Amino acid sequence: MSVASSQQYTNRPSAKRDLEPALITAAEPSRAEQHEARKRRYLLTMAFRGVSLVLAAAFYQTIWLMVIFAFFGTVLPWIAVVMANDRPPKKKLDVNRYVVPRPDRILESGNGSSRVIESRVIDV
Repeated sequence: MSVASSQQYTNRPSAKRDLEPALITAAEPSRAEQHEARKRRYLLTMAFRGVSLVLAAAFYQTIWLMVIFAFFGTVLPWIAVVMANDRPPKKKLDVNRYVVPRPDRILESGNGSSRVIESRVIDV
């Protein structure tokens, strides 16, 4: 019987995981959505930078305000680029690891005190 190519199993260890559907709540946003969110964050940061430069020019007589706004105007481009190039953190995957069973869950050794079902061969 022939199996469709989309249903064939591969030798990759993650083949089983690829065949399982992704839960909507566990799915990552698409790359396009991530890119749009990063562009919006960049534009917002650069708009704040522009406002801070205008405010630095407006408050040239109050030195301490001018320095604060000028500082934001010079540092924010670097922060905006770093934030725009950053992607959301990857999800932590739960790895199945061998866990030593608790002492109350370990099978007892066959010292004769436990019941054993005997096997019999019946001739027909």
